[in-house]
Amino acid sequence: MSEGPGPVTGRTEGDGEHLLKDQPARACDPVFQHGVVVGFDGSLSSERALAYAVGMARRSQCGLVIVHVANRLPATVWAGCEPPVFVDLPDHRTEILGLELACADFLAGVPWILVERGGDICHEIEEVGREYAADAIVVGSTRGLLGKVFGSVSGRLARRANRPVIVIP
Repeated sequence: MSEGPGPVTGRTEGDGEHLLKDQPARACDPVFQHGVVVGFDGSLSSERALAYAVGMARRSQCGLVIVHVANRLPATVWAGCEPPVFVDLPDHRTEILGLELACADFLAGVPWILVERGGDICHEIEEVGREYAADAIVVGSTRGLLGKVFGSVSGRLARRANRPVIVIP
């Protein structure tokens, strides 16, 4: 189940000033409606996807919606004879990513927001795309054993999304 729009970490205006916002930009905001959604987790492939999405947003003169799906790790808490309890541990990486993005020169001149979600990566990125009526979703390719065993995020998203998905190698 979606947690709803997460906190927006930042947005730049045309003069490059960084603004903190308590609530997400509404889908009716013309800057972000029909913008570009990009999945970002700080990995090398997501950095390449972000670079491509920035260029795409700049060329299209639209807003950039950066989505970080936070890791929600179940942790077992054992209390004697009681059955184990699963605790949802939040991932504080979104705050760090937001600060790094706020200082990034390559985002200057492109209106952007950072949305945090928790849950299934594919579902959450597609949901944000739907909420903002995105023209496209940009993601980095998944490599490695986990992607081969469980299916890559980019592959699953490309199969199930209702809008164009651009996979950056």
